[in-house]
Amino acid sequence: MSYVKLQLHDKGNHVVMDNGIARVTLSKPDGIVTGIEYNGIDNLLEVLNEEVNRGYWDLVWGGSGTAGGFDVIKGSNFEVIVKNEEQIELSFTRKWDPSQEGKAVPLNIDKRFVMLSGSSGFYTYAIYEHLKEWPAFSLAETRIAFKLRKEKFHYMAVTDDRQRFMPLPDDRLPDRGQALAYPEAVLLVNPLESQFKGEVDDKYQYSCENKDITVHGWICTEQPSVGFWLITPSHEYRTGGPQKQNLTSHVGPTALAVFISAHYTGEDLVPKFSEGEAWKKVFGPVFVYLNSSTDDDNDPLWLWQDAKSQMNVEAESWPYSFPASDDYVKTEQRGNVVGRLLVQDRYVDKDFIAANRGYVGLAVPGAAGSWQRECKEYQFWTRTDEEGFFYISGIRPGQYNLYAWIPGFIGDYKYDDVITITSGPHFLSCFLLTPQNIFLLQFIICAGCYIYVEDLVYQPPRNGATLWEIGFPDRSAAEFYVPDPNPKYINNLYQNHPDRFRQYGLWERYAELYPDKDLVYVVGSSDYRKDWFYAQVTRCFSSSLA
Repeated sequence: MSYVKLQLHDKGNHVVMDNGIARVTLSKPDGIVTGIEYNGIDNLLEVLNEEVNRGYWDLVWGGSGTAGGFDVIKGSNFEVIVKNEEQIELSFTRKWDPSQEGKAVPLNIDKRFVMLSGSSGFYTYAIYEHLKEWPAFSLAETRIAFKLRKEKFHYMAVTDDRQRFMPLPDDRLPDRGQALAYPEAVLLVNPLESQFKGEVDDKYQYSCENKDITVHGWICTEQPSVGFWLITPSHEYRTGGPQKQNLTSHVGPTALAVFISAHYTGEDLVPKFSEGEAWKKVFGPVFVYLNSSTDDDNDPLWLWQDAKSQMNVEAESWPYSFPASDDYVKTEQRGNVVGRLLVQDRYVDKDFIAANRGYVGLAVPGAAGSWQRECKEYQFWTRTDEEGFFYISGIRPGQYNLYAWIPGFIGDYKYDDVITITSGPHFLSCFLLTPQNIFLLQFIICAGCYIYVEDLVYQPPRNGATLWEIGFPDRSAAEFYVPDPNPKYINNLYQNHPDRFRQYGLWERYAELYPDKDLVYVVGSSDYRKDWFYAQVTRCFSSSLA
């Protein structure tokens, strides 16, 4: 297959990257994605929106003496970093100075956009920097958002079993939708398409755990069918660990890549930076992948399968070799940690137990379990195999603790030693029989730091043998009783679905099921699958009892 030569067109107030597959238009010097032309469609983004509300990086911040607020990040300086036959990389920077105190978040921000030859889409990443002499601030949220054309993109896919045709954004307007307990949740009472009447639309119903947010997006099922996907090849720049939930795609049609967010956790996961604290972090790259099917007989949902395949390609290519910023650490500068995790619990087995499918990760040094609240630096997670072996690759230089938790065992493990990852050439101190083998081994290890930790043994907290327990310790409530939703508040996607707990208003069902007193669980006769409510909720009392 032949590819068109990469082209960069400067249009004055806009700049266009074109590789013959896609054309991406960005405002200059703002760095807002205003247009994406692909497969005969002049713009995949919502043309009814103002340009600043189509494809953008944003953040929510707060500072001393100011309310802070929501900020769509606009650059003030534009620069072409790379322009050759294989790659275009553009930079849109915004510098902070003391005259902006109280008016703008005290960060230097460099937004990058990259297009590669022959690539069906483009990449974006950003570098945030806070200098130590700058004022204190907090960063409640930062993300990338894309708003797609509502007349074209109607089918949304988040995971294999969470995808569907979606309502229109117009269905949420006051004359068509009824606001519920919070503004994001709307009961569709008079939607444009009758099939959605009586359903609840709520963007939080499509959240996922970080570990599961790898690819999601939208499909235009018209011919030619087109897919728009956000692919996240690494979770290293997200916060809160693998179980932290974040938003994905939702009615708009909107697609998000969220890096920092207080959703579901509150202030614990809002990074707060003090005066005198220097900080720099690279978010991304994230790949905006575009695909299409021109065969009238081809199921457009094939585009989802293709997007998953592309996600695997991107993950296998991580860390990427192409980002031009020196702040993005390349493969040869990164390290690897390998080891094995075992459990010692004499009340379960007199021998060591392999940590089957346990979660093992590196995060900044702290107490056991602190990784769940860590929200400033990088984290690197993997899962053990059935024998407890693990391999963590692509680790940025720095000092880390190794943390873990294992399904089936309560508590958190922490390896006592600090693990230091360094960059540059490294050689394994061992000798093989022939000079050729010695040379080959050293050449391989030069690729980066390689650390082997001995067998790690986790001893779960325990004062004696288990007398009884409710549920299974896997940090999920899936095994407990999830009631049917109120018939007035249903999302049809979650009818008879493993994630049926995402139905709106289930917290109100507790007081309806137990109107006079809280539930009583009788050890030996109660069944937690039927007799233990899946969530701890408050009870609604009448005004006479308040």
